Amino acid sequence: MLPTGSRGPHVVAFGGGHGLYATLSALRHVTGNLTAVVTVADDGGSSGRLRSELGILPPGDLRMALSALCDDGEWGQMWRDVLQHRYATDGPLNNHATGNLLIASVWSLLGDNAEGLDFVGRLLGVHGRVLPMSDQPMDIEAEFDESGHKKIVRGQSKVAVAPGRLESLRLIPQDATAHPAVLDAIANADWAVFGPGSWYTSVIPHLMLPDIRQALAASPAKILLALNLTSDTETSDMEHADHIRSFLAHSEGLAPNVVIADPTAIDDLGSLDEAVSAIDAGLILRQIHTADNPAVHDPLRFAAALRDAFEGTMHDVGQSRSQQKR
Repeated sequence: MLPTGSRGPHVVAFGGGHGLYATLSALRHVTGNLTAVVTVADDGGSSGRLRSELGILPPGDLRMALSALCDDGEWGQMWRDVLQHRYATDGPLNNHATGNLLIASVWSLLGDNAEGLDFVGRLLGVHGRVLPMSDQPMDIEAEFDESGHKKIVRGQSKVAVAPGRLESLRLIPQDATAHPAVLDAIANADWAVFGPGSWYTSVIPHLMLPDIRQALAASPAKILLALNLTSDTETSDMEHADHIRSFLAHSEGLAPNVVIADPTAIDDLGSLDEAVSAIDAGLILRQIHTADNPAVHDPLRFAAALRDAFEGTMHDVGQSRSQQKR
């Protein structure tokens, strides 16, 4: 584990929930210069209740990111467990996570989202920084085609499980702006990492903020896309190659420089290789799942793949055809 500020590339990781947790759990072994940028559209569970009752950003995905970056010592691991603890009662505290309540309390006292997260991070001894993508709570609205019938679904928790083929996606409010600290982190980054995670509700929303797209275009940072180990309702009709095309469609031309995928999770390797070659990117194929569960990322295996990407070590069976021709 590398302490914050130690040697290593400056990395900004975008996502939310369990996908970003997996990325951060790996990245913490690769660099001490790490910023997590978290979606703010969650409207379900404990986060959704606190967002509605208190008028705050949904804290759950931010809590998950902080938990992933807790120190490995006794202090950090105890606080990780405290953050993740959920109450099981018959009363109003049922299913609330302690970390959500802690973050909400600090926000109330300090009145600043980023400052509050930095304060909680110091308490937990986290390695890195956690930021919301925006100071404005957002909603995700999507249009689906279900057996020829169009329907509009609003809310992250509903979009994530809606049946049918997703045809369009919107963030509300449409004039939301990125947090200034996020733009500063992007400007100083060596790498911007997207995925894994729920594709349309955790990964793509970051690309839909014009501020973030413009900052990435102006930054020297290279873009890395880590593909999912499994599909979910959001992507049940998509192949891995479709994720590359979807990324390009929502990024207004920004393309990944490197794509990481687990070959055991890919049925369309030829199509994926063609999609990666078409954008002149590198493809790194590595087994990054745990030995006993193909749906769960192994932090150390994932970290090794990320380190190879950052160091340009792509000369193996996992490289794309465009790399092989060089």
